[in-house]
Amino acid sequence: VQLQASGGGLVQPGGSLKLSCTASGNIFKIDQMGWYRQPPGRQRELVAHISSGEKLSVADSVKGRFSLSRDNAKNTVYLQMNSLKPEDTAVYYCNALITDMKLLMAPYWGQGTQVTVSS
Repeated sequence: VQLQASGGGLVQPGGSLKLSCTASGNIFKIDQMGWYRQPPGRQRELVAHISSGEKLSVADSVKGRFSLSRDNAKNTVYLQMNSLKPEDTAVYYCNALITDMKLLMAPYWGQGTQVTVSS
C-alpha cells in the first residue's frame, strides 16, 4: 500500500492550489483520508480529514479557505486551497487509515509535497 501525492508548488498570496493524493496497492478498505502540514521549524499539524462516511474535520486556521473531498472509486482525496497566505507555506503530507487485504489496519503517509506562498 502506498500514497502518492501531487499538486504542490509556488503561488502568490491570494492564489489557489489543488493537492491530490491517491492510494494504491492491496487495499481492502480506506477509512479516514486527509492532509497534514509541517511549516518550517514547526511540528506537523492537521489540516483536514474526511471519513469514509464523508464526515469532515477542518483546522480553524484554514476554515473557509480550504476544502477537502474524496473520490472513493479512485481512492483519492483532494485538498482545494484558496486565498492562500504566506503562513500556509509548509510541506503537506497526505494520510490515510487503510485496511489491507490481510485485514491489517494501519496509517499510511504520502511522500510530502512542498507548498510555498510568496510574492
